[in-house]
Amino acid sequence: MIAFFICSFLQKGISILTTPIFTRLLSAQEYGRFNVFSAWVGIITIIVTLNLFYGVYTQGLVKYEQERSIFSSSLQGLTLCLVLGWTIIYGWRWQFWNHLFNLSTVQMLLMLVMIWTTAVFSFWSAEQRVRLKYKRLVVTILVSFGKPIVGVLFVTGMNDKVTARILGLVLVELIGYTGLFVRQMYQGRQFFSKRFWWRAMVFNIPLLPHFLSQLVLSGADRIMIERMVDAKSAGIYSLAYSIAQIMLMVNIAFQQTINPWIYEKIKTQSIENIAVVGYIAMLAIASVNIVLIAIAPEIVSLFAPPAYRDAIWIIPPVALSSLFIFAYDLFAMFELYYERTIFITIASVCAAILNISLNLLLIPLFGYYVAGYTTLICYILYAIGHYLMMQHVCRQTLKTTLYNTRVLVMIAGGFIIIGILLLSTYSFPLVRYPLMVGLVVLMIYSRQSLIRSAKLLRLVRLNH
Repeated sequence: MIAFFICSFLQKGISILTTPIFTRLLSAQEYGRFNVFSAWVGIITIIVTLNLFYGVYTQGLVKYEQERSIFSSSLQGLTLCLVLGWTIIYGWRWQFWNHLFNLSTVQMLLMLVMIWTTAVFSFWSAEQRVRLKYKRLVVTILVSFGKPIVGVLFVTGMNDKVTARILGLVLVELIGYTGLFVRQMYQGRQFFSKRFWWRAMVFNIPLLPHFLSQLVLSGADRIMIERMVDAKSAGIYSLAYSIAQIMLMVNIAFQQTINPWIYEKIKTQSIENIAVVGYIAMLAIASVNIVLIAIAPEIVSLFAPPAYRDAIWIIPPVALSSLFIFAYDLFAMFELYYERTIFITIASVCAAILNISLNLLLIPLFGYYVAGYTTLICYILYAIGHYLMMQHVCRQTLKTTLYNTRVLVMIAGGFIIIGILLLSTYSFPLVRYPLMVGLVVLMIYSRQSLIRSAKLLRLVRLNH
């Protein structure tokens, strides 16, 4: 588990920790355009690949334990066919698609390659987690270091710096991940499986509105700011979002570590310890994000030149959102396992529609800063919706409920109050610094509880 946590951090973290380099090599406008491209990648990935490496895949690895290799190779085959099919569709009306996404032909083709390589890695890494082959994920370290190195070389050597940044990412992923595709295909030796292809599409297609809604919540802000304000504002907002991603990596590491364990517990209906592990993980997520909020002004100064200073006001709501993103994932696992996909879709679509509506209404009135706060509001409602649906599913299938509502409200409420308190001190460093010292003292005082929590999370791995 430790090896996987480190690899997860390096995979996402190195690109984020090299942000100070690229914010100085790219102008705010160029940085904004690159991040808008990244937002489009996330949305188009779902349409092109049906997000097969999420949802049905993790569930299938647990359910089809004796046929994992065949299941994996067949879904790799299906994904490759989907990418090639959409490449043909793009080539047929390339001018229309370029205009729609405001991207060049080269950028669109690079996007399609990136969608495939990312899917390949997602399939492979998910299988390694379920098989507890954490050490194999060390291969990602080379890719993680290669991306910023090649990116810097390309950006400094080409005139079109946005395309250069994209090309660097795609080239490294193509070299690093193609072998993983070959490996899974060789192990499964089955490109086409009518049973698994049909199963995957029937399971995931109803979830497409849910997947797209998730991306709208996390990525539409940057696209809307670029269209409604300008690319520079999108760049400043993107910097704040990228910094908050440092702590979202903790979310991802926890999710990818405990999700297979939770699926096994649901499968065997041994759910007694799930709530305790969930509470501890949520407290850990809240704690690290409080640290980020506390030092946001200093982090922004480190990551970018003064032109990005206003990003400090966007980091707190984005960081606060991370707890509710993690909570949603905990709750939605029960809906996914018991295939109550309509519940997931309803909550996700409602949150996405609300997010777009609030942005359209409030960005012209209050500026692009408000997008971070509309996102927070939507994620809170999103988590609440999935929590209510999860409790309904648990009562129907397990004849019990799982989490204690009062405990969840105390964790979330305390997190929000501390975050807002720290935000209000950004203009008063003489007040903020003593508060930061107080938080450190509190963490030291609570070290025994933290140690016990870490031991319990370690048992998750051992029991799995």
